[in-house]
Amino acid sequence: MKKIILYMIFLVPFASTGQDLDELLDAETSVGKIYESAAFKATRVINGHSVEQMKAKHLDFRISHRFGELNGGAYEFFGLDQATIHLSLEYGLKDWLMVGVGRSNLLKTYDGFVKLKLLRQTAGSNSVPIFLSYMGSTEIFTTKWTNLERDNLFSSRLTYVHQLLIARKFNDQLSLQLSPTLVHKNLTPTTRDDNDLYALGASGRYKISNRVAINAEYFYAFRSDDASVDYPNSLSFGVDIETGGHVFQLMLTNSLAMREGGFIWGQDNHNWDDGGIHFGFNVSRVFSFDKKNRSY
Repeated sequence: MKKIILYMIFLVPFASTGQDLDELLDAETSVGKIYESAAFKATRVINGHSVEQMKAKHLDFRISHRFGELNGGAYEFFGLDQATIHLSLEYGLKDWLMVGVGRSNLLKTYDGFVKLKLLRQTAGSNSVPIFLSYMGSTEIFTTKWTNLERDNLFSSRLTYVHQLLIARKFNDQLSLQLSPTLVHKNLTPTTRDDNDLYALGASGRYKISNRVAINAEYFYAFRSDDASVDYPNSLSFGVDIETGGHVFQLMLTNSLAMREGGFIWGQDNHNWDDGGIHFGFNVSRVFSFDKKNRSY
């Protein structure tokens, strides 16, 4: 735990509704300030987190699918015969504090996260040029151990993620984000692999209409030269389609995992050059429990 806290200290300085989701994050004004909002359409860009958060007393029920590789051909129905699923519930405790839990059938993984809004982009007096958030998560795989002869510890199942989300909304159409990340795995494939993996994500959104946006996302992992396997980096392209309280995110990605400990580490990533591309989607449904500002 002390080691994880030290990494946080190191990273931080570098750092059914009829209402549209954009309306849940409408720009606010105060004396001499204009607060920017809705840099992205959802709390995820594609696989990775965006700087967006659920408002207080709002719940996001999220269903994510990644199908098999497109190069499986007609016999595998171009990947649609296979499916990896992640289900999650994500709730805004405060406008600046969001928590979530989820479960994926990939390695039978459970996960939980917390996301804090640290800075919000503003114009006017005392302007702030960026959004800044922190996301921390824990992932636990629960598949059965394959080697029963060794001492298998529960702690070996754990992966921790610390991430800063640094974004800027340049105009109504364009938003860009950087995501410096630390992934810590208690158990690695071999002793040659470091338990800590640093990565940098770059992502962006371009809004082409009030309800449609296109996204791109890439995570570069800084692996040591001694790493046992040089896994492909995660690269994804997507389209967001908003319909009232729903956001549909359609994407092409080389990552099968849908949480940072998986797609950034990369053991389930495939090569775009070899046709290792997965079609997938996220469906987000938002519910309001704010009796003073109920939206349905």
